[in-house]
Amino acid sequence: MPDKKKLYEQKIAAQLAEWRADIDKLQARAKGASADAKLKYAKQIDKLELKYGEGKLKLKEIAESTEEAWESIKDGADSLWDTIRSTFAEIKDKFKD
Repeated sequence: MPDKKKLYEQKIAAQLAEWRADIDKLQARAKGASADAKLKYAKQIDKLELKYGEGKLKLKEIAESTEEAWESIKDGADSLWDTIRSTFAEIKDKFKD
């Protein structure tokens, strides 16, 4: 049976991949937008890229942690994921068709 840490890492990696796809979609939409819209997209994409980067760093921290230490890291990671998730949801809502 896979250990909890590995399953958690896989779950976070899958979420990060989904967020990467969301950023890529916004970037594609921004290319076809008006100049004003491009500025709005760029600002929001930058915000998402920053959050995505934070998520990748936290995943790396979890991956490099020991089996014993990762449980304490997990609480902070869960809080970070909630913040990132809400940021992504908020920005995606702004740019719904």
